[in-house]
Amino acid sequence: MAKVTRDDVARLAGTSTAVVSYVINNGPRPVAPATRERVLAAIKELGYRPDRVAQAMASRRTDLIGMIVPDARQPFFGEMTHAVEQAAAERGKMVLVGNTDYVAEREVHYLRAFLGMRVSGLILVSHALNDHAAAEIDAWDARVVLLHERPEAIDDVAVVTDDLGGAQLAVRHLLEHGYEYVACMGGTAETPAVGDPVSDHVEGWRRAMQEAGIPTEGRLFEAPYNRYDAYNVALELLSGPHRPPAIFCSTDDQAIGVLRAARELRIDVPGELAVAGFDDVKEAALTDPPLTTVASDRSGMARAAVDLVLDDGLRVAGSRRERLKLFPSRLVVRRSCGCE
Repeated sequence: MAKVTRDDVARLAGTSTAVVSYVINNGPRPVAPATRERVLAAIKELGYRPDRVAQAMASRRTDLIGMIVPDARQPFFGEMTHAVEQAAAERGKMVLVGNTDYVAEREVHYLRAFLGMRVSGLILVSHALNDHAAAEIDAWDARVVLLHERPEAIDDVAVVTDDLGGAQLAVRHLLEHGYEYVACMGGTAETPAVGDPVSDHVEGWRRAMQEAGIPTEGRLFEAPYNRYDAYNVALELLSGPHRPPAIFCSTDDQAIGVLRAARELRIDVPGELAVAGFDDVKEAALTDPPLTTVASDRSGMARAAVDLVLDDGLRVAGSRRERLKLFPSRLVVRRSCGCE
């Protein structure tokens, strides 16, 4: 059976191949409603399927958005990736996802691969964008939107949460319960000092403690972001002689690890230990006890990132502040902090 072509659709619809192209691609020129209906009816009758590869070669762009994340196995990044996929689908795009596992070389690898495939744009959740990755982006003159993190190496538009303010909300809330002090589970020695959400969470904790006149020295503990390694850190911390009365964790995954360690050590939460996290992943509402945490608007952030990466005029002039789209944080109070 002969392959159906765009010429066949045009003949059946009684129009030109250019008009058929405008209907299929939703532009760049408008098509009268009646003509559009004839073209769509012809496409359906003939079973025509556009050659997406040929379209990409002609336009030098695909219907794909590249998305690079540190680790989609972590609930926060998994939920953020899903939100981006939904927002992209609303714009008729699909998403290719690459996991860097926090390795700079893998980030560069995916940048080259996705940009070489001529994706329509790239959404980058970068743990610590280095000069090689920044040079790769500049070489392709790509449409790039930073999401969740805003590394200093490049100055592209960023969509982020108010991480510092959200952390202050959580720590202030814990202190209002009357706890002598709040310990903080931060990142690791490799966590960037600037532009990383965990660094902002630690700074928010530090500011809230200082506001209350409480010293922070010796009360910040390093831990990887995932629950498994955080669990091991928490076991050592909670079984030691200086167990804190309350802990603010930089991620919900860390907090889930702390809750597991507390249960294993038979430490009552929140009776003997208060815990709060950051991210409000879906699992936070199902922990025992349910986890007090800071929520970010992942759906709104994902939609903003997709809109920015697809719309013209992305590389606008302006200061770094003007190129930052900041979404507010909000405190979600549950029982792990001592609230009933």
